Amino acid sequence: MAKKHEPSRPVLKNCLRAFVSGGLICLIGQAIQQFFMANFDMNPREAASPTVAVLILISVILTCFGVYDKLAQWCGAGTAVPVTGFANSMCSAALEYRSEGIVLGMATNMFKIAGSVIVFGVVAAFIIGIVYIFLGHGGGHI
Repeated sequence: MAKKHEPSRPVLKNCLRAFVSGGLICLIGQAIQQFFMANFDMNPREAASPTVAVLILISVILTCFGVYDKLAQWCGAGTAVPVTGFANSMCSAALEYRSEGIVLGMATNMFKIAGSVIVFGVVAAFIIGIVYIFLGHGGGHI
């Protein structure tokens, strides 16, 4: 009965917002990577790590000032899926539990939220590595 009176969700609008905001984050990441490549004489592979680090830093700074959460409310999954969303979840938990101390507050609770993502990433990387080896591409060197 409650479902009948529930307002419909604007699925198309939410998808469009997620697409645009996720694309904008990727565009910013690409600009940062181009900056590293142009100014520090890096190739794309070398510029990848500092690019991710800068995106994480930007996300954490915006989270600390309360800006990222407001963006995430409007953008939806567009801000949750990239690495910036992962950094936001870790930083938000650390900020929320900082009054309980570093070890029992921040360190313990920030992995409650992000732990499943880390475990899934490790398991997926392991499975992909096994598949890579069995397909004959893992001839002893990477």
